[in-house]
Amino acid sequence: MVMNHDKVVVVENYLSANILGARKIWETFLVVLVIYTAWASPFGFGFLKGPGGPLSITDNVVNGFFAIDIILTFFVAYLDKTTYLLVDDRKKIGWKYARSWLIFDVISTIPSELATRIFPKSLQSYGFFNMLRLWRLRRVSTLFSRLEKDRNYNYYWVRCAKFICVTLFAIHCAGCFYYLIAARNHDPEKTWTGAEILGQGLWVRYVTAVYWSITTLTPVGYGDLHPVNAWEMILDIFYMFFHLGLTSYIIGNMTNLVVHGTIRTREFRDTIQAASSFAQRNQLPLRLQDQMLAHLCLKFRTESEGLQQQETLDSLPKAIRSSISHYLFYSLVDKVYLFHGVSNDLLFQLVSEMKAEYFPPKKDVILQKEAPTDFYILVTGAAVIGEAKSGDLIGEIGVLCYRPQLFTVRTKRLSQLLRLNRTTFLNIVEANVGDGTVIMNNLLQHLKDLKDPIMEGALLETENMLARGRMDLPLSLCFAAIRGYGLLLNQLLKQGLDPNESDNNGRSALHIASSKGSENCVLLLLDYGADPNSRDSDGNVPLWEAILNGHEQIAKLLLDKGANLNSGDVGQFACTAAEQNRLDLLKEIARHGGDVTRPNSNGTTALHVAISEDNVDIVKYLLDQGADVDKPDLHG
Repeated sequence: MVMNHDKVVVVENYLSANILGARKIWETFLVVLVIYTAWASPFGFGFLKGPGGPLSITDNVVNGFFAIDIILTFFVAYLDKTTYLLVDDRKKIGWKYARSWLIFDVISTIPSELATRIFPKSLQSYGFFNMLRLWRLRRVSTLFSRLEKDRNYNYYWVRCAKFICVTLFAIHCAGCFYYLIAARNHDPEKTWTGAEILGQGLWVRYVTAVYWSITTLTPVGYGDLHPVNAWEMILDIFYMFFHLGLTSYIIGNMTNLVVHGTIRTREFRDTIQAASSFAQRNQLPLRLQDQMLAHLCLKFRTESEGLQQQETLDSLPKAIRSSISHYLFYSLVDKVYLFHGVSNDLLFQLVSEMKAEYFPPKKDVILQKEAPTDFYILVTGAAVIGEAKSGDLIGEIGVLCYRPQLFTVRTKRLSQLLRLNRTTFLNIVEANVGDGTVIMNNLLQHLKDLKDPIMEGALLETENMLARGRMDLPLSLCFAAIRGYGLLLNQLLKQGLDPNESDNNGRSALHIASSKGSENCVLLLLDYGADPNSRDSDGNVPLWEAILNGHEQIAKLLLDKGANLNSGDVGQFACTAAEQNRLDLLKEIARHGGDVTRPNSNGTTALHVAISEDNVDIVKYLLDQGADVDKPDLHG
């Protein structure tokens, strides 16, 4: 139980927090190195002819850090996009990394000096190989995506910083590419730079290239088609009108694409801001503030990552929805203790009505003393009550017994739960009365097995409510008879239940009440028309149940209502008495009009059994009753 190991949990949380903190620091450090790479790679491509000097040394140091990160990646757990569970198996981590980014990461860390030796001459350009290191820019994109969703940073300034970085990178790359084209041309006079600029120092050449790059980027265009005569001017007028419309169309569509990709994040930030303002204005406790924000963050995550499972199911026809729910959750619900032994029809109906929901860490699912409206089945995650595991029920005592919840249930980590509404649950069970009895028996047995003082109190209160008939769960007459609940039995009979209804073994409530010696229940059943001569699947009748268990008063009541022992398998009754070496029971059978010499359904008589048991007294008694010593059984 979690509550018995608080120190262990605190240590685990402390270590997890330290590991996550170190990982964030390392990733932030790598982003700084990526920024350096974003400047150095295009610069080397455009302005340098080969490795050397401080820039080459710095490149190799940076490459070393990224090589270390490649090794560390083999030890970092990842989130499975199919199941959305954290995978920490080393083999699976390595295999996933090998199939995704490993090759690109390795190539981008190869030193330039080594590349010039192993690559063919056509690919030995220092700058060309350096451009492969721009693969690392994906880390910057990931960083900005995370910052846009982080409520600790202003969304507006994060977006501005992103646009500035993209613009500066585009200007820098364009300037380097412009200079590369000019520097590689065989005639310097036929380039945009001219021979004078090519002869200047490195700093002057770089600044000049960047200047013309940003000058070209910022205007819409220079108008390269320079008209000379009137017809060219007329054509140019129509072309410029066309260009105006085309540009408007392209810009409008690009704007829609950009806005569509960011509007959800913007709405999320607005919602977070509104929730934070509400919490501060009403001075809510910090724990409640955290729960509010965690819920909103989880909602955004489920929508952005396609996890809105219930919304998807609700949009489908009921037949398809039921089939999907059955495939996803039937095996889990089938293992829940409350539903052991119920019919497959009931399970299928329950699964179809369950709603899958996600709860963030430290979120209250059920509050102590809360009115019972729903109960939950844990699919993935963990909940602190003790500690619930996959397939455990939460809140079922409050729902079934209609009493305030006993505990506060709070999640430990991201958890998926199946929610079932109390009213829906009771409506389904009402159509399956026999299953209601099974469910209640499972609950009572579970409470008894827990051996917990609180649960023992709940068990006692539940049994008292059952005895008084104050339960909404549809129950059978057999359930009331087994437990001797006369008031409950009376209520069920008044509701119109068939007094002769039987369980899976054909035993009616009268069979059970007679065997238990419950005189009140027997009288109620007989008054409502229960058949005193009904047989179960083994041929037993209520009168035999009373005689077998020594309830003489019950036997008298049944005889007064017309019970006849011979309506049952009297031969089997006599065999049972002989097997138990009970001469007194044989005499009771005979006293109540039963023929002790008759064979059972297998042809065996009580005399056969008594002889095999070497019981001389019973043999003498049976012979006195007229038993045939030469009568064979089915085996001869």
